Amino acid sequence: MAFQPVTAGRDALGAFAPEFAALNDDVLFGQVWSREQQLSPRDRSLITVTALMTSGIFDSSLAHHLAKAKENGVTKTEIVEAITQLAFYSGWPKAWAVFRLAKEIWGQEENDIPVGGLFPIGQPNDAYAPYFIGQSYLAPLNTQGVPISNVTFEPGCRNNWHIHRATEGGGQILLCTEGQGWYQEWGKPAQRLNPGDVVFIPAGVKHWHGAARESWFAHLSIAVPGRDTANEWLEPVTEEDYTKL
Repeated sequence: MAFQPVTAGRDALGAFAPEFAALNDDVLFGQVWSREQQLSPRDRSLITVTALMTSGIFDSSLAHHLAKAKENGVTKTEIVEAITQLAFYSGWPKAWAVFRLAKEIWGQEENDIPVGGLFPIGQPNDAYAPYFIGQSYLAPLNTQGVPISNVTFEPGCRNNWHIHRATEGGGQILLCTEGQGWYQEWGKPAQRLNPGDVVFIPAGVKHWHGAARESWFAHLSIAVPGRDTANEWLEPVTEEDYTKL
């Protein structure tokens, strides 16, 4: 991520406190925030929001850093969980104050459960929950001949690496219908997915798929007929690898 020059300090205090403004723009935001090899911008945002909330600072600086956190990939689900956790350590009234700001920034947009899509969202995908990070939903659409299901992922949700096994035929087809997601085969770069994209996954290929961090995602999962078909579930996609996308 290329560093974007910051001028907020100079704009607000350049004439009154030029040295402080320079430290703010050039050192804090110009150097510290750009050290992505040490901490990702997303992690720095969560740390900063935590520090401001704990200190009881609820002015425009907190609103700015909440907006920056969203820009850096923190989802509504994650910020709600973070504020809830902090409430027990920093104080309940502080959590209320931060929630009021966060609600305005995240609102009711892409992180709410999608309704009115092409296919029903179905029920929580509890049977496969051990093989997913985050919440997913499953709606079987056809169980005869060629099984077809609508699978919906909350922002940041993805399944583990897995392989569709078959002695003949088999595999899977993904028809992307809602939101934005990712698909990756072992040893290859991840592929961004948008509505209308189609992915064919041959049997025997190690892969994973799921939502982008900032968006709900849904696809039709079509099981390609084959002989002796089975799913082999493997290790999770690490947060480190997922954050790099």
